[in-house]
Amino acid sequence: MANVLVFIDQPGEALKKSSLELLTAGRALGETAVALNGDVHPAVAAAFAEYGVTAIFQPTAPNLDDYLVAPKAAYLAAAATAAGATTVLLDNSPEGKEIAARLGIKLSAGVITDVVAVDADGTAHKSVLAGSYNTAAKATTPVSVLTLKANSITPEPAPAATAPETSTVEVADDGTAAAARITSREQKVASGRPDLTDARIVVAGGRGLDGDFGPVEELADALGAAVGASRAATDAGWISHDAQVGQTGKTVSPQLYVSAGISGAIQQKAGMQTAKVIVAINKDADSPVFEIADFGIVGDLFDVLPQATAEIKKRKG
Repeated sequence: MANVLVFIDQPGEALKKSSLELLTAGRALGETAVALNGDVHPAVAAAFAEYGVTAIFQPTAPNLDDYLVAPKAAYLAAAATAAGATTVLLDNSPEGKEIAARLGIKLSAGVITDVVAVDADGTAHKSVLAGSYNTAAKATTPVSVLTLKANSITPEPAPAATAPETSTVEVADDGTAAAARITSREQKVASGRPDLTDARIVVAGGRGLDGDFGPVEELADALGAAVGASRAATDAGWISHDAQVGQTGKTVSPQLYVSAGISGAIQQKAGMQTAKVIVAINKDADSPVFEIADFGIVGDLFDVLPQATAEIKKRKG
């Protein structure tokens, strides 16, 4: 059985669903250890035990977050060596993929990104061309580094026989010597909405909004949903890029996905096609989004969304 190291960066007070997916994928490959950057809160420790983690590593350097990705890659390389890991798993975020690339160089490891499933023998599966094809790849190097797309695996707990032991890993001085340092941070204003990748309901808007995300946000708040967007909307600056759903954005798999003013091009489809129910609203009856929608409304979203919001608020009392 392979030794697997899962990197979890700043878990906070509870593990995200994407982190539980990483632990589930890691357990399919063998004995799983966690390289943690951050504190171990009681709920996080309980989740580690519930998902079969056998060891926890933490860096001796307390200031990894004072830099960009280089020190994290240095820490992971040291942790992988300490764990005797033959596979390292990270999330598929932009930062996760950059850490993976740097880690691959440090460990002379094969790197595979955008993974949606992993076999017991280390074969990684990818969904390409917006889900039109599935491919399989396997690194031939002694160590492989994989980044896993969120919402690709169903988290499944499997408690370990004993509680995981915690140990520290020395981060080499040269890991931070030439690294870019973060000089300041600005707290993002909290919207009160759920995280996009974990949300059970997502309301997304696109080019048809013409810069006005008000109706989308109002419907999302009425439903307790997250707000998503197409690439066209984020590129236009109407909403931040962290709301982008699609091939070059985030992958979501909610119970309900409401698409408003989005054409449904292949780029968008790649990020939301696994939603349980898709409702599409578009003025163009020939829009590709209606081909994948479970329910479609041909109409002006500026008429449809406010009516839906008002009706939902009415029924909620």
